[in-house]
Amino acid sequence: MPIENLARSDVVTAREDESVRELATRMDESKVGSIVITDGNEPVGIVTDRDLALRVIGDGTDPASTTAGEVMTDSLTTVDQTDGFYRATELMSEHGIRRLPVCNENNELVGIITSDDLTELLAEEQMQLSDVIQAQRPAY
Repeated sequence: MPIENLARSDVVTAREDESVRELATRMDESKVGSIVITDGNEPVGIVTDRDLALRVIGDGTDPASTTAGEVMTDSLTTVDQTDGFYRATELMSEHGIRRLPVCNENNELVGIITSDDLTELLAEEQMQLSDVIQAQRPAY
């Protein structure tokens, strides 16, 4: 199944010049653990709640005067919207990441998929398989 059918299209985004304080507020309000940093429609980086903890709070940096561009991970790994489930998990494993921005053929951001999303999908598939097994099991 293509990632475009699994990914969430409501990606929380910000510009590089936005303050870390604004990012933290937006993460809290949106109930997400990351914000994709964009230049127009193209993703250029990502800031996670872990980045905020380690690169801002841990370093004693002022969140009001620090920008997304200063703390974002800019070696961004993305997945193509036509790639499958396996490719997404392969990229996450290779790069040690839990969030993958999803892009179209023009490298425009069209969604995001997380390891939590994939785990939830696998759990749902396991439940369906369990239902099949239970339906075929003889009564004891």
